Amino acid sequence: MAEKVDVMAAEVTITQFDQGARGEYHAKVEGSDVIGRLTYSQKGDILTADHTLVPPEIGGRGVAAKLVEALIADARKMGYKIVPQCSYVEAAFRRNPDWADLRA
Repeated sequence: MAEKVDVMAAEVTITQFDQGARGEYHAKVEGSDVIGRLTYSQKGDILTADHTLVPPEIGGRGVAAKLVEALIADARKMGYKIVPQCSYVEAAFRRNPDWADLRA
């Protein structure tokens, strides 16, 4: 019998995949093969966050928030601005007024 993993307490690893004008952040939850994603497009120093998807199998653990936090941290480090086209990212900007300087 397979051992059941408590994904609620599992570690989340965020990885960025940069493909030139497009990119993605992937969230991998320890003990699960399911991946959460935040996709974006890039034009110059502007990142347009266009989609966030966290499958139900790994939902409810703050995975989407961790994806957005990775985007924010990288934008700050690289001097980029963000267009929050995705409704989740837009809501995250509203909840975090200290991110206002990153809004394009």
